[in-house]
Amino acid sequence: MVLQTVKYTDYNGIEREETFYFHLTEAEVAEMEMRESGGLAESIMNVVKAKNAPAIIDIFKKLIFDSYGEKSIDGRSFVKSKELSTAFSHTKAYSTLFMELAFDAKKAAAFVNGIMPAENSFKFLNDNK
Repeated sequence: MVLQTVKYTDYNGIEREETFYFHLTEAEVAEMEMRESGGLAESIMNVVKAKNAPAIIDIFKKLIFDSYGEKSIDGRSFVKSKELSTAFSHTKAYSTLFMELAFDAKKAAAFVNGIMPAENSFKFLNDNK
């Protein structure tokens, strides 16, 4: 799970700092792997190697929205929905986070690896690059 603290200025001009939660379960990653020809990891690497900017943007948006959620106080659940992701996408926090990940490869790799389940035996991106 990634706890991402984002500093941003909201639409009322108020500076804010909030922490958002992002996580993918083993089942979600397995489903993503099975939906992509050759697997998700290979698909991401091919898009990055080809420097296909529109596809990279689509992948990051999907990973952000698919992993965004709200953790219950007792830690027993992590609630995700299209409505929650859409509401998040309408904030300046999302815009700030997206721009940060889009232009900093190390932060992007750390984010993607961080949202993967701890039990996952592979990592999508090499954080050493």
